[in-house]
Amino acid sequence: MGLREQVKSVLLKGYEFRLNRWLDGKQRPRHVGVVLDGNRRWAKEAGFTDVAHGHRAGARKILELLSWCREAEVEVVTLWMLSTDNLNRPAEELDPLLGIIADIVDELAEPGNPWRIRHVGALDMLPTETAARLSAAALRTKGRTGLEVNVAVGYGGRQEIADAVRKLLQKHAESGGTIEELAEVLDVDHIAEHLYTSGQPDPDLLIRTSGEQRLSGFMLWQSAHSEFWFTEAYWPEFRRTDFLRALRDYAIRHRRFGS
Repeated sequence: MGLREQVKSVLLKGYEFRLNRWLDGKQRPRHVGVVLDGNRRWAKEAGFTDVAHGHRAGARKILELLSWCREAEVEVVTLWMLSTDNLNRPAEELDPLLGIIADIVDELAEPGNPWRIRHVGALDMLPTETAARLSAAALRTKGRTGLEVNVAVGYGGRQEIADAVRKLLQKHAESGGTIEELAEVLDVDHIAEHLYTSGQPDPDLLIRTSGEQRLSGFMLWQSAHSEFWFTEAYWPEFRRTDFLRALRDYAIRHRRFGS
């Protein structure tokens, strides 16, 4: 590391220290959702011809993010790793990506790690092997008491709502009820109970990397009162400083919840 990089590193650590001190005692998000965007663009700008290098770099960044969230006493993190639209990518890109995702989830589930893993998404839309590995990883972390990590793979906000309504209708039919009876009592809580994130608090803060300023269907139902934070950094370049800035911006916002 050259002198310039050393000075920059020292200054950055000092800035992070001041941010952390400022955040002490301020409001913190219980649930943080992150759109891990920009892996492919990062790889191309770095000169890689195979975008899988970007996905691998992005996977390594997840471990860092979870450690930052743990320090910040975040309770739930939702990581959007693969959308339902992404499943239409060419096999030569999709197959390695699915393998990278399954590998990092397996790593999170290793003994000694505190994370509780929960898959959020349509398992039936994923290849059988990928679905099995994600389900097995989640099962291995059952009973842990640490940060709950939602891995959103094969996830789409519209798909989630459609699945929730389908489950609601099936449950009502199994109990012998009619559609007319359900229509009489149906409210938002009935649907919320059947979302992938059922039982969890809605996200307080949603972060998207890579400069894109849209949700693209991420947690459509749950984000009704979320705070959004966007950064130009590609996901593999996302730093602890960026995360602390997101927490700072969240801390100074007045959350009205529609009132």
